[in-house]
Amino acid sequence: MNERHVVVGAGPVGLATAEQLVEQGRDVVLVSRSGAGPELAGVRREAADVADAERLVELAQGAATLYNCVNPPSYTVWPQFWPPVAAAFLVAAERTGATLVTAAAVYPYGPVDGPMVEGMPDAATTKKSLIRAGMWADARRMHDAGRIKAVEVRGSDYMGPRVSTSTGHIARVAPAALEGKTVRVLGRPDQPHSFTDVRDMGRALARVAGEPSAWGRVWHAPTNAPRTQAEVIADVCHAVDRQPGKVKPMPRFVLGVLGAVVPVLKELRETEYQFQRPYVVDSSAIQAAFGLVPTPWDEVCRATAENALAAG
Repeated sequence: MNERHVVVGAGPVGLATAEQLVEQGRDVVLVSRSGAGPELAGVRREAADVADAERLVELAQGAATLYNCVNPPSYTVWPQFWPPVAAAFLVAAERTGATLVTAAAVYPYGPVDGPMVEGMPDAATTKKSLIRAGMWADARRMHDAGRIKAVEVRGSDYMGPRVSTSTGHIARVAPAALEGKTVRVLGRPDQPHSFTDVRDMGRALARVAGEPSAWGRVWHAPTNAPRTQAEVIADVCHAVDRQPGKVKPMPRFVLGVLGAVVPVLKELRETEYQFQRPYVVDSSAIQAAFGLVPTPWDEVCRATAENALAAG
C-alpha cells in the first residue's frame, strides 16, 4: 500500500520535500493556509490553519508521516505564532501515530566555537532560538516517553530554487548583485558561513522519515563547505556569467537606530552574531549514516541565481 505523507508548509522547504516524496512514489498531501498554488504532479493540496490541532489530526489520520515545514510570515511574530502551532503538531502526532518530522534551523545552538555538530547542547539564550529549542525539547520528551515518534532536521541559511528574500539572506541581495550593484550584508562579509540548499533539506527530511533508527534525535541536512558571504555572492553571479559588484557590511546603526522603527531590523539584531564570526555546520553524520551528500556547489549557486533572475 502506498504510504501517505502530509507536508505542512508550502514554502521552498515544503515544496522540496513534497517533490522528493513524489519521486519516492509516495502519496503526498501539501498543506498551506490557502491550499492554493501551482499544480504539482502527484501532490494534493489542502487548506488548514496550522494552529488548528483538530484539522491537523484530520489531515494526518492514516498517514505515515507528518512534516512540519511551516515558515512563519515574519520574524516579528514568532512568540505568538509558534507555541500554538507546535502544540497542534504534537497533538496530531500523538493522536494519529504519524511520525513527526520537523524542518528547523541551527539557531538553538547559539554562538559556538568550532563547527556545529549534532548532540551539542541547545545553549542559545535569545528569543527565537529559545522558541525553536523548546519545540524540539517538547517533541523529544514525548518521543522518549513513547507517546510520539519524532525527528528533527536542521539546516543553515537557505539557498537554491524558490528561496525568497524572507527565507534567505543571499536571496535578499542576489538581484542587486546580479546587476553588478554594491550590496550590503548582515555582519561581516569575510567570515565563513554555511548555506544549505533547500533541496538537500527536503531530501534529508524525506530520508529520516523512513528510517526508524534515525528517530528521536537531531540531524543536520547535507551542507556544503562554508564560504564567506562575499565568496557566495561572487559564486552566484559567476554561475550565470555575471560580474558582481562590491560587498559591504550593513552599518550597525541600521539594525540599532532604524531597528527602533522597523520591526524586522530589530529582530535581525538577534541573529547578527551568526555573521560576525565563523558559523559552520558539520553534516558528516547524515552523510555517513544514509549516504546523503550536498548538491554540488556550482548547481546551488546557479539555481539561486536563476531564481533571483526569474523573480525580477
